Amino acid sequence: MRILLIGEYSRLHNSLKEGLVALGHQVTLVSSGDGLKQFESDFLLISKIKKYKLFRFLNKLSIKFLGVDFIKTEYANQFKKLLPKLSNFDVVQLINEDAIGANPKQSIKLYSQLFKQNKKAFLLCCGEDYTTVNYFLNPENGYSVLSPYLKDKRLKHTFEFSLKYTNKAYKNLHEYVTHNINGIICSDIDYHRAFKDNPKYLGLIPNPINTDLLDFKPIKIEDKINIFHGINSTSSLKKGADFFTEALTIIKSKYANQISITSTVDLPYKKYIKSYDKAHIVLDQVYSYDQGYNALEAMAKGKIIFTGAEKEWLEYYNLKENTVAINALPDVIYLVNTLEWLINNPKQIETISTQANAFIETHHNYKKIAEKYLLTWSKT
Repeated sequence: MRILLIGEYSRLHNSLKEGLVALGHQVTLVSSGDGLKQFESDFLLISKIKKYKLFRFLNKLSIKFLGVDFIKTEYANQFKKLLPKLSNFDVVQLINEDAIGANPKQSIKLYSQLFKQNKKAFLLCCGEDYTTVNYFLNPENGYSVLSPYLKDKRLKHTFEFSLKYTNKAYKNLHEYVTHNINGIICSDIDYHRAFKDNPKYLGLIPNPINTDLLDFKPIKIEDKINIFHGINSTSSLKKGADFFTEALTIIKSKYANQISITSTVDLPYKKYIKSYDKAHIVLDQVYSYDQGYNALEAMAKGKIIFTGAEKEWLEYYNLKENTVAINALPDVIYLVNTLEWLINNPKQIETISTQANAFIETHHNYKKIAEKYLLTWSKT
């Protein structure tokens, strides 16, 4: 089967590609590398504007006063030139309605040609889009990455990337994509909750993790307990980084002789994945119901992850109790108490480490997940 994957978030499409190739399929990946994460692609969309501080400043002025984002135009023009090479695929999968990074009108025009020259098209939801953002904006649906904004509307500017999906242009893009694809797939519980009643929803397929690339080393606590907190400045509010930072300040004052804390900011993916090798505990996010991609990779390496692990996640994976991750909540005292419990019970860290790795091998192995995609695509 010939498969075309458009867009990349958190290495999901790269891992899926590796699984599909291992099963004997031909796969092409087109993306911008997801910004600072610098993921690999067969065809990489590159912004020259992003490389220069002056150009970035001028582009911001253009967006503010003219409503024109020339970075989006760069991506659109590059993708247009690629279109003749992106034909006769059995399956095309968009990682998001905004998979190219062009403006909505440009995307619709490009998708129109893309869909015409290929057989089937699918939408993967593993991030924010029109449906998820509108779902998250309703506080009755529980907490989400938009909870900080709902609590303080003065943060509107900080959340403008998310809120753009509610405007008319992105609604039009959403309606066009939904009408012209064969089906929608979600990657975890957070997005599944938003799409479960959509008539084109085909179900949840867990994130694929290439466990062959991640070394699992069972934890053995012999000295200090190492805690790692990696911050992405563009998403720190959405992940609740401040809750972790405050909790770590308290923990450090009480257990300075028993712990070691490492914090990083805005590391490219290849540096980030190595930066927590010596960590026992990794702090990920507090506003999710399920694990994000970074958390899953860390679990594969045997780390204890503070992340989303709510009852809906337990029910989906038929787990009677959570023995593979720490369900992080936006509550400093809760985080402090849970960290204290682990520090005072190092054998629990060793046990959870092994079980976390086993969970990833069972439910997120990239080859097993690739098989689930192939089955879903072929049935529709």
